[in-house]
Amino acid sequence: MSSVRTLMVTLSLPRTHGLSLWSPQSSPIGFRSFRRSYVAASSSAFANENREFVIVGGGNAAGYAARTFVEHDMANGRLCIVSKEAYAPYERPALTKAYLFPLDKKPARLPMFYEDPVTGIDIEKQTLTTNSGKQLKYGSLIIATGCTASRFPDKIGGNLPGVHYVRDVADADSLISSLEKARKVVVVGGGYIGMEIAAAAVGWKLDTTIIFPEKHLLPRLFTPSLSKRYEELYQENGVKFLKGASIKNLEAGSGGRIAAVKLEDGSAIEADTVIIGIGAKPAVGPFERLGLNTNVGGIQVDGQFRTSAPGIFAIGDVAAFPLKMYDRVARVEHVDHARRSAQHCIKALLSAQTHTYDYLPYFYSRVFEYEGSPRKVWWQFFGDNVGETIEIGNFDPKIATFWVDSGKLKGVLLESGSTEEFELLPKLARGQPSVDKAKLQNASSVEEALNIARTSLQV
Repeated sequence: MSSVRTLMVTLSLPRTHGLSLWSPQSSPIGFRSFRRSYVAASSSAFANENREFVIVGGGNAAGYAARTFVEHDMANGRLCIVSKEAYAPYERPALTKAYLFPLDKKPARLPMFYEDPVTGIDIEKQTLTTNSGKQLKYGSLIIATGCTASRFPDKIGGNLPGVHYVRDVADADSLISSLEKARKVVVVGGGYIGMEIAAAAVGWKLDTTIIFPEKHLLPRLFTPSLSKRYEELYQENGVKFLKGASIKNLEAGSGGRIAAVKLEDGSAIEADTVIIGIGAKPAVGPFERLGLNTNVGGIQVDGQFRTSAPGIFAIGDVAAFPLKMYDRVARVEHVDHARRSAQHCIKALLSAQTHTYDYLPYFYSRVFEYEGSPRKVWWQFFGDNVGETIEIGNFDPKIATFWVDSGKLKGVLLESGSTEEFELLPKLARGQPSVDKAKLQNASSVEEALNIARTSLQV
């Protein structure tokens, strides 16, 4: 459980002068606690203020941006975090993993905090307006608002009691309350959120069904063959699949709570708890004036995360940034990018750092990690999933997929690797070595295939 706990983190904040602040003295799941002062906005005592640096957002990117300010000794009385959530900044990945575990399986938990979301911005006056009506003048503004969950419309039952979306800790708390009483769970969506929540529901020993319109799980990354392996694992754990299905509406029972998921073909799946995991949208809200990227969404920034407005930066999920190694603009929804973009942006703001952000795409998932699980699953992917694929291994437990384009290794995914093997993956993806496809295809094991790739890297 300790390895999972490190995924879910909060900031330990002391009392400071300036805006009033309450924070617990200890943080059981935290960024390594730092004791220097910075200020977080509180709705109960937030007066109109001036701050040299203001971070808007309360997730991964906001937390790592704050920590980078502290590391440069630039936070004491100069930095303010304004968030819509009642918690200090925390990493969100565990919300669909360890946070959802039943109480007897030692789930991760967060301390309490205050909130006051931003509702408007005056770029010329460099002033933010919050929901409570207070104004905050900034010198430099870092937008780290992340994404909001895509929702079903009200007219088809998207907000019925028992229908859940998981984007923040309040969402996760609400879902846990439902899971404690649930019998039949339906998860809508076959991506990261759907897979992780379905695996957590297994820990509650619930009748669980995943519904999605695609032909297989996680189609934006997994090959059909790889998806089949994971689908079989889920089915062995009692999870049912409805693939290629379209939902007509969510139906309420006599008490007004969700009772069934109605499909376009006229059939219905009984459910007393439904979780919608169909993607997310950048939370640009009051910041649309800064210039949005029409292709990937989000706020357009350069290689230092500067927007078109002087003194305003955007980081994490909300930033549309130049993906240097692949020469394209991208928007990445991932904790690793949230951390790295925050650190790069703040270092560029506070120092003479001028080099362009050079990000290597990275994705991972960890499921079935609760106590008593017969098999814990952890895969990692680095690089670009383009070109043809070569799959090695029988998922017992290892399996590896290599993406090869024009003779070069562009991406690699590994399930259940060793520490040394996982450390090799980013080197392969960034190095993009020329590989002998026939030799790779004929590898008798994952270990042999990785060794072939490692050797290619050294040529």
